[in-house]
Amino acid sequence: MTETTSGTSARKGKSPRKGLKIERVFTSPGVHPYEEIQWERRDVVMTNWRDGSVNFEQRGVEFPASWSMNATQIVASKYFRGAVGTPEREWSLKQLVDRVAGTYTETGRAHGYFASDEDAEIFDHELKYALANQLFSFNSPVWFNVGTASQQQVSACFILSVDDTMESILDWYKEEGIIFKGGSGAGVNLSRIRSSKELLSSGGTASGPVSFMRGADASAGTIKSGGATRRAAKMVVLDVDHPDVEDFIGTKAREEHKIRALRDAGFDVDLGGSDIVSVQYQNANNSVRVSDTFMRAVESGSDFGLTSRTSGEVVATVDAKELFHKMAEAAWGCADPGIQYDDTIQDWHTSPESGRISASNPCSEYVHLDNSSCNLASINLLKFLREDDTFDVEKFSKLTELVITAMDISVTFADFPTEKIGETTRAYRQLGIGYANLGALLMATGHAYDSDGGRAVAGAITSLMTGVSYKRSAQLAGVVGPYEGYARNAQAHKRVMRKHAAANDDLRTVGTMEKPIHAAATKAWQECLTIGEKNGWRNAQASLLAPTGTIGFMMDCDTTGVEPDFSLVKFKKLVGGGSMQIVNQGIPRALRNLGYPEEQIEAIVEYISEHGHVIDAPGLRPEHYKVFDCAMGKRYIEPMGHVKMMAAVQPFLSGAISKTVNVPESATIDDFEHIYFEGWRLGLKALAVYRDNCKVGQPLSTAKTEEKAEEAPEPKVVEVNRPIRRRLPKKRPSETVSFSVGGAEGYITAGSYPDNGLGEVFMKLGKQGSTLAGVMDAFSIAISIALQYGVPLETYVDKFTNMRFDPAGMTDDPDIRMAQSVVDYIFRRLALDHLPYEERAALGVLSAEERRAQAAGEDPSQVAAQVESYAQSAPLSAAESAERETESGEPAQGGAAAGDRNQTQEPHSTAEFAEEKQGFVADAPLCVTCGTKMRPSGSCYACEGCGATSGCS
Repeated sequence: MTETTSGTSARKGKSPRKGLKIERVFTSPGVHPYEEIQWERRDVVMTNWRDGSVNFEQRGVEFPASWSMNATQIVASKYFRGAVGTPEREWSLKQLVDRVAGTYTETGRAHGYFASDEDAEIFDHELKYALANQLFSFNSPVWFNVGTASQQQVSACFILSVDDTMESILDWYKEEGIIFKGGSGAGVNLSRIRSSKELLSSGGTASGPVSFMRGADASAGTIKSGGATRRAAKMVVLDVDHPDVEDFIGTKAREEHKIRALRDAGFDVDLGGSDIVSVQYQNANNSVRVSDTFMRAVESGSDFGLTSRTSGEVVATVDAKELFHKMAEAAWGCADPGIQYDDTIQDWHTSPESGRISASNPCSEYVHLDNSSCNLASINLLKFLREDDTFDVEKFSKLTELVITAMDISVTFADFPTEKIGETTRAYRQLGIGYANLGALLMATGHAYDSDGGRAVAGAITSLMTGVSYKRSAQLAGVVGPYEGYARNAQAHKRVMRKHAAANDDLRTVGTMEKPIHAAATKAWQECLTIGEKNGWRNAQASLLAPTGTIGFMMDCDTTGVEPDFSLVKFKKLVGGGSMQIVNQGIPRALRNLGYPEEQIEAIVEYISEHGHVIDAPGLRPEHYKVFDCAMGKRYIEPMGHVKMMAAVQPFLSGAISKTVNVPESATIDDFEHIYFEGWRLGLKALAVYRDNCKVGQPLSTAKTEEKAEEAPEPKVVEVNRPIRRRLPKKRPSETVSFSVGGAEGYITAGSYPDNGLGEVFMKLGKQGSTLAGVMDAFSIAISIALQYGVPLETYVDKFTNMRFDPAGMTDDPDIRMAQSVVDYIFRRLALDHLPYEERAALGVLSAEERRAQAAGEDPSQVAAQVESYAQSAPLSAAESAERETESGEPAQGGAAAGDRNQTQEPHSTAEFAEEKQGFVADAPLCVTCGTKMRPSGSCYACEGCGATSGCS
C-alpha cells in the first residue's frame, strides 16, 4: 500500500523528511468510496425487553444495506454524537466515519506522514472504505471522542503505578476515578506497598495493600456508573513474593462466602442487587504475578521466600506448592485470582531500560510500562476469506499497514486522563492492533478450533499481522522518527524483534491454507529486521488480542477476538423489527470444504437449526464433529484446547491475550492447577480460568450452601406420638399453574383442604413415560404424603429454594424472573400461592408487587393480602396453542388444556438462543442497560442487544 518518498511537508523547525507514498488497494481513482456502497434509511427503536419501555429511538438513520440491524442499532445508539432530536445529532454512518477519518487524515497531513496531498486523499479514501465496509474498527473511545468538542481520548487501556507513600496511594484513587468517569478501565500493581507485617517510620504497623484495596474498590463501585459509555473495569496485581500474597489470594474467595451467607439470609446479592454493595473487592479482577523461580519451586515441591518491601530481605518462607494450591482453590471458588507470568512478560519487553512491566489493563491484553495507555483496533478476518476459501494475504497485509499508520497518527493528536500517562504514551507510542472472527474463519474453512491445523492457521495469521505491523512501524520511523524511548532501548527492542522472527521460523504448517500466509509472514519479518536496523521503530508495542466486544458487533463478527464460535445457532435482528433464529452462515461453507454434497448440507443445517448441535446430524461423519465444537453446547471445546490456542498465537504478539478459559462446574482444583501450570510451560503471559456457576453474583447462581448442622440437644426420654395422616376429601379445590424455566415447560397442580391448607402437589415435567416424568411423579407423591402427615410447607420452601441444577434460568412468571432450578421455582410459586406474607418474608420470597413496594420504601405487607396466582395470566391464542401442540406432538399434561399453556419466554440474544436449543447454561450476567443476556467476550462480557460491555473493548 505504501512506500517512502521525498516529501514537501516540513516539520516545525526541522528539515523535511520522507513522507509515505500511498497506493490505492480498496478504492478507485475519481470515485469516492461511499459511491460504491448501497445505502438505506432505517428506524432504530430499542426497547428494554423486561418491561417493553423504549430506551433509545432515532428514526431515519442511514447505513449500508449490507450492515445488520444489530450493528446499526449499536452504532446509532452508542457512537452517534449530539443530542437526540436536535439538528446537531449525527444520523448517518457517513457523518461518523467522516468525523473520525477526517481527524486522522488532517493530523497525518499536518505532521508530515504523507508525501503529498494526493497521498493524504488516498489514505482518507482507503480508511473510509475500510471502516464503512467493516474491514476493521477502532476501539470505542475513538468513536466516542475523535472529532468532537470533548477530549480526544483514543485509548481504552491504561496502566497506573502506586508507590509506598500515602500521597501516591491517594493519587492512585484519584487517577482511577478520572479514568472510570470516562468509562475506561485501568490496572495497577500494588507490590511496592509494604506489607501489613512491616513497620511504618512512626513505629506503627502498615496497613498493607489489601487494606488499601478496600478504598479503591469502594471508589470504583461509586464511579462505575458515572461514565456515559460503559461500566468501569480494573485490575489489581500483586507479586507472588509479597508477604501479604496469601491474604490477597483469599480476598475475593472470602467475600464469596459472605455473599452466599447474605443470599441464604434473604438479601439481594445478585449482580446489580441492592445488597451487593456491602460486599467488598467486587469491582476488580485480581491477578498474582508469578516468577519462573516460584513456578520451578512448585514443580519441585520446594520452599519459596517472601520478601520485605522495605529491606528486600526474605521475611517468611512458604511451601510453593501449597501456595499455588491456594491460588487454584480460590480461583475455583470465585474465578479470582488470575495469573500473570512475570519472566515471560519481561523476556518479551521491548523497553526494559525504561522500567519493568509490572501490571496490565483490566482484561490482561495490554502489558507495558506504568503510567501508559494503549489504543486498540481490530481487523475482521472473515473479510479476507476469498470465495475459493483461500486467505487474501496481500489485502490483509495492506490493510494492516493502513491501520497501523492511522493508529500511530492518533497518538499524535490524542488527549490523556493524566499528564504522566500522556508523557509515557507519547514517548513510547504503544499500539494494539488485533483481530476478530478467528473462530468463524476456522470453522468456515473446515478447521477445528482445537486442532493442530486450526492452531497453525491462527499462528500464521497472527505472525503476519505483527510482522507487517512492525515493518510499517520501522517505515514510519524513517518518516517521522522512532519513538522517544527507542535510543536507550534499541538493543532490547531488536532482540525482541529477532525473537518474534525466530518464533515465526519455528511455526510448522500442517495444511495448505496457512502456507502462503506463513511465507508472507517470513518475508515481513525479514523486511522488518532490515528496515528497523536502519530506522529503528516508531512504536514500542504493536499488537495484542483484545475482547472486541462492542466493535465486534459493529463489524457483524460471528466470533470475538481469539475466541471460538459461541454457538451454532445465532440471534439476528431484522430491519423491519423483530428477530429471527439463523444457523451460523459459516456452517454450510465448512461442510462444502469437508466434501459434503448440497443435499446433505441442507439436511445437516436443518438439523442444527432444530437441535442446536451436530450430534447425530444426518450424514455428518463423527470425525467432523470437532469442526463444529463451540464455546458452549453439547460438544464444547475442552479447557486445554483454549490454552493451546493462546499458546499458538502468543509468540507473535507484542502484548498478551484477553481470554478466559471456561471450565465446567465439575472441574476440580487440580484441574485449575494443571491449567495454570501449563499456561506457564507453554509460554503465555497471562491466564484466567472461570468455572461455570462458581459465583453467586450471577443470574444463574450456584446451589445453596449446606445448612449448618444444628447442635444436638441433650438426650432425654420423651414420649413420641406417631403422626396421623390427614387425607384429602374426594372433592377438593385445586389450581394448576403452567410454567417455563430455562425453556423447559411444566405444570404444578396444587390441591387444598376445604379449610384452605395445602394437601397435595403434582408436578409435571418432561414427556409422559420418560425417566424425568417418573421421577417428578415420585417426588410429587412423596411431598403430598408428607404434607398430609403435617410437614409444614414452609419447611419445604426453606429446603428447596435456591437448589441449583439444570434446567435453570429465565422463567415466564413475573413474580419469579429467575430460577436456580425447576424445584427452586416450584416451591417459590407454592410459597407465593399458599403461605401468608409474614412466613414468606422470613423465607425471602416476595411477589413482584411486594418487592416494588419494598423498593419504594412502603410496607410490603400492605400490598393486596391475597397474592394473585400467575395461573390467571392470559392464555395463548388458539393459533398459538395449536402451534405449540403440533410442535410437542401431544396435548398439555397435568389436566390443563393446550390452550392454557403459557408462551415460552422469547429469547433476545444468541446466549438465550443457545440455552433454548442446547440446554447449556451460559453463565453470563444480564446487561445492565437493556436486560438482554450477555455473551462472553475475551475476559469480559458483551451485550449484542445494545453493545454494552462489562469491561474494556
